[in-house]
Parts: sequence; C-alpha cells; structure tokens
Amino acid sequence: MRSDIGEFLKEAFGLQAEAIKPLEGYGSENYKITTGEKTFVLKFHKQEANLRDLLTAQNELLLVLSNELPAAFPVPFKDSNGNFLRKTADGYAHLLSFMEGCFFAEAEHTSELFYSLGSFLAEMNKRMLSLRFAGFEARRFEWDLKHHDLNKRSLPFINDAGDRKLVEYVFLQTRERVDPFIHDLRHSVIHNDANDLNILTTDHEVTGLIDFGDACYSPLINELAVAVTYAVMEKDDPVRWALPIIRGYHEKLRLEELEIELLYWLIAARLGISVCNSAKSKLDKPDSTYITISEKPAWALLRRWIRLNPIFVEDEFRKACVFSSKLADTVREDLEKRRRTTSKALSLQFNRPIKMVGAAFQYMFDAVGNSFLDCYNNIPQVGHCHPRVVEAGQRAMARLNTNTRYLNDTYNEYAENLLQKFPSNLTKVFFVNSGSAASDLAIRLAMAHTGQRGIVVMEHGYHGNTRLGIDISHYKYNRRGGSGKNETIIEAEIPDTYKGRFTDNDGSAGELYAEGLFDKIDQSGVMPAAFIAEPIVGCGGQVPLAGDYLKSVYPFIRERGGVCISDEVQTGFGRLGQYFWGFEMHGVVPDIVVMGKPMGNGHPMAAVVTTDEIAASFENGMEFFSSFGGNPVSCAVGQSVLDVLDDEGLPGNAKEVGEYLLQLFKDLVEKYEVCGDARGEGLFLGLEFVKDKQSKMPHTELASIVQNKLREKNVLAGTDGPFVNALKVKPPICFTKDNAQELAELIDEILSEL
Repeated sequence: MRSDIGEFLKEAFGLQAEAIKPLEGYGSENYKITTGEKTFVLKFHKQEANLRDLLTAQNELLLVLSNELPAAFPVPFKDSNGNFLRKTADGYAHLLSFMEGCFFAEAEHTSELFYSLGSFLAEMNKRMLSLRFAGFEARRFEWDLKHHDLNKRSLPFINDAGDRKLVEYVFLQTRERVDPFIHDLRHSVIHNDANDLNILTTDHEVTGLIDFGDACYSPLINELAVAVTYAVMEKDDPVRWALPIIRGYHEKLRLEELEIELLYWLIAARLGISVCNSAKSKLDKPDSTYITISEKPAWALLRRWIRLNPIFVEDEFRKACVFSSKLADTVREDLEKRRRTTSKALSLQFNRPIKMVGAAFQYMFDAVGNSFLDCYNNIPQVGHCHPRVVEAGQRAMARLNTNTRYLNDTYNEYAENLLQKFPSNLTKVFFVNSGSAASDLAIRLAMAHTGQRGIVVMEHGYHGNTRLGIDISHYKYNRRGGSGKNETIIEAEIPDTYKGRFTDNDGSAGELYAEGLFDKIDQSGVMPAAFIAEPIVGCGGQVPLAGDYLKSVYPFIRERGGVCISDEVQTGFGRLGQYFWGFEMHGVVPDIVVMGKPMGNGHPMAAVVTTDEIAASFENGMEFFSSFGGNPVSCAVGQSVLDVLDDEGLPGNAKEVGEYLLQLFKDLVEKYEVCGDARGEGLFLGLEFVKDKQSKMPHTELASIVQNKLREKNVLAGTDGPFVNALKVKPPICFTKDNAQELAELIDEILSEL
C-alpha cells in the first residue's frame, strides 16, 4: 500500500479521506476511499505503451454510459486541474465513484438473474455500438479474444503437459474455426470482462458493471462469450445456464447466426486465455486469490466443455434465439450415397451407423449433436485432433513434402529418435504408409534373408489387407470369404490360458503350447522363413500370449533358420503401459518389428524395424521404394507423436488407467456369470462374454447387445474373437480413470438390466 495516498488525494482531488482500504485488482493498484459523504475508487496505473490514450478512452466511455444508463457504471471525476487523469511518478491515476451492490458471485443464481445479465449487457452494448475510441482500437492484448494467439507465449507456464494440450487444442480450433470469420463479424467497443466479481446485482437483478480496464474494440459477440464463460463456471449443466443469458441478450440486441455459430469456440478460447494468465500471474503474485480465484473452476469447465459436441451447443444457443435448428439426421441419405460409390465389402460399425463430424482427444462428435466416449479407436494413440500433431503436419506440409529420394533433416531425425525406442540390435528402419504394407515388407525381408518360404502364423492372427497379408492372416483366410491356408503357411495354436488346452499361466502352459508348435513345424516339411505374431492377439479377442511362450518359440525358429517378427501395429507405442513394445512383456527381442496404426495418430504411416544383417540381405539389387513412406510430413507427424508420448507421460497413464479398468472388469467377472474373463495389458483390454463360467461357451449375442447398448449410451466399444464374444477396449491412451469408471458402470448397468 502506498504511504502517501491521503496527501495525494488532498493535492490531486481536494478530498479528505476518512478511510483508505486496498482493493484487489488485476493490472492496476486500487483503493476504496471513504470521505464524509461519498465513497470513491482510486486507481493507479503503471506506465505502459499507449496508457494515456487507453485511460482517456475508458473515462470518455464511462461518461457516455453513465449519462445514458445512470447509476449503472462508475463515474469518473476530474482532478483539481480539471483533468480526468492525474500524472504520477510511475504512470497515471484516476478517481471513480464507488458502486454499491451485491456481487454476482455472491447473489443467488436463478434463471431470472442470468436473463437479467444478458439483458443488461445488451442494453450497454447498444449504447456502445456507434462509439469509436482510438485508445481501444489501437489496443492489442492477451485478454481480447480477437488476439487469443498472444496467449500462446504463456503456455509454458502451464506445468502439466496434459492440461496444456487442452489449451493448445482450443487455440488451434479457434484459429481454424473462428479467425477466418473475424472480419465478417460486427465490431464494437466492449467491456470484455463481465465476470462475477465485476457484475453488481440488487434484488436478483443485474444493476451495474465495474472495472473497464479490459475494454477494447473487438467482435461484439465476444462480450457475450466472456460473460457466459464466467457465469456458467461451477455449473453442472453449463449449456442450460448459458441459455437465459443468451436469450436476454438477443431480445434486447439481436444476435446474428454467424455469431451464434462461433460462440462455443469463443467460450472455449476465453477459458484458455483465463487459465494461461492465471498460470503466468501465479509466478508474480502466488498468494493473490483475486488472480487465481477462477483458475480451478475454469479448468473444470474447460474439461467439460471440450467433451460437449459443438454442434449440440450451437443448436441449443440457436433455440435460445428462436433460430431454426440446423441439425439433420442424414444417415439414410449418406448410406445411399456410400452404396452407390463403395463396395459392401467395406463394413460400417454398429447396427445404426454413426456420421461423425469431429473429435477431441477421447471424445467423438456426430452430426446430430451427440458426444461419444471413444473406447475403441486405437489409431489416434495420443488423442483425436491432438494440437501438437495437427500443427506438426500443417507446418511440414506448408514447407516440404517429397519422397525419400532426397535428403532432408526431418527423415534422419525421426529415424534416429524412433530407433532409440528399440533394443540396440534393431538398427534399420523402412518407412511405409500402412500396417499392411509393413507386414508385407517384413515377410519379404524374412524370405530374402533366410532363403526359406514357410511362414509360421498365429491362430486368429491378422496382419493386413495385401495379398500376402491375407495369406499370413488366419483371421482372414480361415473365415467366410477366405481362400484357405496356403501350403507354405504353418498355423500355431493360439496359446490361450483362459479357454485353451493349457491354462496355467506360470510359464508351463506357454512351454506346452510351444512344444506342440515345434512338432507341427518339424512334421510340415516346410522350412520357416519367419514366425509372426502379435504379443496380444487382438482379433483373437484380446488374448495375451501365454507366459514363456515366445521365450520358447523364438530360439526354436532361429535354430531352423527363420527369423522372429513381432507385429506391434496395435500393441506398440506405449499402449501396453509399462511396455513401450509388446514384445517387452514377453522378455524377448524380435528380429523384425512391424508397426503402424498409432504411429501417426491417424496420419497414414507405418514402418518395419530390423537388424543390420537382415537389412543387408535385402540389398540385392532390387530397389525398395515407397512413394509416401518416410516423406517429411509423415516424419514430422511421427516425431510429434513420440514427443507427446514422452511429454505427457501417456505410457504411464496407460499403465495406471489400464490397471484400474482391468480391475473393474475383473469385478464384473466376479459379479456376473456371463462375464467369463477379463484380460489384457495397459489400455488393450478384453472382456469375454460366455453362456456360463463352467462351459465357457461363447455368448456372441450378449456381446453384440452390450456393444450396441453402449453405443445407445454414447460409448464406443468393439467386439472381436473367433466367436465375436469379447468386448474389445483400446481407447486413445489419454483415457482417464473417470472414463474407465464410466465405461465399467455402464456395462454393469446393461448387464443388470438384462
């Protein structure tokens, strides 16, 4: 507190202060001044660029508003020289009337009060639409939504990378969805900070607004976006509470449809700005409750807001303005279009197909306003539309995209960083653009190196959609439409310790399954070029290979001149939690590793990693070339995925959340006779449905019912296995314990109803 305020008041304003009380503030030093008859607010501002012009504009705006709407806004007072601003040693001071009333934060929240807020702001904005002030129009600062991008420099102050990505996401989406329309929006001077400690109420009605320190010239809709953001914090149903504010505003000052279309994203951006500035300000004033008072509820609302379907929110906002709904269920028409252009061989998920239009991390949004919890898509490994991945692709595509016939730094850096994730003997990488192409190439490498033709494959295994990929995929060639086993293929019985021949998972079952395979290989008369298997057989129903199985099989294959291939297309890149690669959970090191799906978080990229010796065997004069494999854009995307995995600790999250969800599934197994087995590792889990625990007979119908009832409850999960009776759970690995709890509780609810 300044020591000379009393003297300053006498000299500058001719006032004798009876009481001086410091007030919390942001960007200014504020005091409540009580004299014999009146109460004032004295504000000190430290010198900064354009400060005089800005404060002059504030005072002029307040004079207009207090004349138009008396008693609703602070009134500025002149000093003893007849000026509204008083020069100080380090800036300027000005004196305002003190506004009485109950803060919005302390008032009882009712729909009538929220309607009054919207109505009040509209009445104020109507008076401001035609006003122009040079000080406001020249202003460019972090709290103006039009300049949300300035807050990117504050992102490093958000310590938690998982939290930081949420803000990066809303800024990215605002740039993509709002910024192109900025010049089409109505602009005006706006207050820009109608938060619950600036809004005054009397008898359940908004009667005043203070603190014009953030006033600026910006799109008019930003006024409403800011007010809604703060008003709906800590509300269980933020959209419902936003509606009366919007309705009250629209009835006084008609909103345009484009403004309503952008409002969801503007609210998200304001939340991002708020938490950025809280994080930054805590470094300077760690004990200031005024600065950080909204931080916790802002984070809570941001997490909730991102889960809401933007189309749903827009439609609710449109209803509040009595605009017609834009939602239209076009699934039938879209199906007809698809059938005209696409073979029926390409299937759709669920009995009632879903038309998706957007996604965010572990949530997906359909065209009619629903939000889905995605427990099934294992391709967006670090989350749908992760901003760092998106921006990496955008930057790289804007700079260079070419094939691997030219040198570029992005390729070399990514190749080196990817290989660092492998054991030291795996030193060469071939980039392609799909897991299928990677499997195909792995078999070619094995055959070139060994000179042998036989391939040992896993029962129910799947390795791709190429001709060779289908030949080595029991899941494809042995099912309806398949052409049967090729003569060079040797099938390994799946080492399933739940319903297979051997059930002790202490290593003995794995050894027994392996011994059966050895006999089969030796009796086949076919020399194996390779043994290929997933560490957890996804299409087999999420079946982990029995303990010590691979420890027995790998040496045998190598003794017969073959090589060992681990298909990590589904299990790699940290999905299994404590194991970055699935082969690690079995204590083995393969000769060739196949990867794909999550490698680019949805961008089409894949790779094969192998040894120097095997790579050298492939250098036989026939060039290997992939048009798109290893291009700079793909490598930039791939590098961003590795960075996010490390920075956000997502493998660790997969371990923690996966263990939690697996235990919840095991609880269901204990509770229900129809739940036979819960299994898997990390966030690659399966829950098998059976007729009863004694027979272990597959309950295919129940698995389908559960899957489709989850879909009705806006949760996406898959089914798989030889009898399609295992619920398959493999979400983006940013999945949370709350998400896991939600999934398990819904399954419990469905089973109890059945």
